[in-house]
Amino acid sequence: MSEEFKDQQEVVEATNQDELEQIVSLKKGDTVKGTIVKVEDNQAYVSLGYKYDGIIPIRELSSVHLDSANDVVQVGQEVEAKVVSINDEKESLVLSKRAIDSENAWDDLQAKFDSNETFEVVVADVVKGGIVANVGVRGFIPASMVERHFVEDFSDYKGRTLRVKVKELDRENNKVILSQKDVLDEEFEANKLKVMAELQEGSVIEGTVQRLTQFGAFVDVGGVDGLVHVSEIAWNHVDKPADVLSEGDQVKVKVLKVDPEKGKISLSIKAATPGPWETAADQFKSGDIVSGEVKRLVPFGAFVEIAPGVEGLVHISQISHKHIGTPHEVLKEGQNVQVKVLEVNPSEKRVSLSIKETEEAPAESAKPERSSSSNRERRDSVKAEDLGNNPNVSLNNQGLSITLGERFGDKLSKLK
Repeated sequence: MSEEFKDQQEVVEATNQDELEQIVSLKKGDTVKGTIVKVEDNQAYVSLGYKYDGIIPIRELSSVHLDSANDVVQVGQEVEAKVVSINDEKESLVLSKRAIDSENAWDDLQAKFDSNETFEVVVADVVKGGIVANVGVRGFIPASMVERHFVEDFSDYKGRTLRVKVKELDRENNKVILSQKDVLDEEFEANKLKVMAELQEGSVIEGTVQRLTQFGAFVDVGGVDGLVHVSEIAWNHVDKPADVLSEGDQVKVKVLKVDPEKGKISLSIKAATPGPWETAADQFKSGDIVSGEVKRLVPFGAFVEIAPGVEGLVHISQISHKHIGTPHEVLKEGQNVQVKVLEVNPSEKRVSLSIKETEEAPAESAKPERSSSSNRERRDSVKAEDLGNNPNVSLNNQGLSITLGERFGDKLSKLK
């Protein structure tokens, strides 16, 4: 046997002996490094440089549920794992990547929590009450901390990349709460201050209706919501914003007020459009007969709306040809009537109207004639010339009258 061959044989024997010593020296709980050489649905094989490969079951690959081992490891990937069990007789070496990832994750998560760092995670699963991400340990994002707005269904969030912060950390109970909403809120507030600094009161801008409430509509103007109060939606009365607006509508709004300290923006849709009184002079002329709705009844008349936002007064004297004590006698609120325009004064926002001038005046009834009966005349009057010299008769321009005192006065005096 040549000296060179003997040297090579000694090297091989020494190498094999070293490997055997390494395998023998392994024990449960040791940390090892290796390379993924094969991946199946429910496990991955790791070459550690020993006489047989280690196996990482799918449950030991990740802290979150996996559908397949291929979701987290690929052939050729370097991994660090912990020895879970050894059985040399069956050449079984079970490893856990999850255990090492978890140990390394806590220090990293604590640092991120302390610095309020924003980092990215991939949604691994959707569960009851929220979503789950693998951050070395199981990271839970409650439904209320995913977005700034309410989300009903998270089924399409699996596989998405989110930017999150550590909201709560409890190593003892293996609890990690993450929040994307905190990240979005911070960005929103920063953008809000920027937008508010650029907004000019009195300017007219484009916006998108975001939300509708009983008291108004929230309109997005450059990533920031401003409130259009229900009274500022239209020139005519609006009971509910939903009656005239829908979410997603594009609208023009006028900036009424910007309050950076309170973070509030007041907007108006109606102020961004011509007011009804601006067009009233062109729309209505004296003498026009138009339809309108009785909006209010007051003791002195009725207010009738003849166009959205344009109300005119029908004075009580212009309601009916006949005399009425109050407008309620012939009118009721909500009633549609025909009116004649008497006068239009846009500068004073005043229109004078008449209902009775749209109606024909009733014909006057004939007065009854006085009786010309000669008998009645003889009973009711006496010729002045026949009674002129009688001292007991009094004459005046309305007729003749005879008192009892005058007629029987002389006879009564004789009886005394």
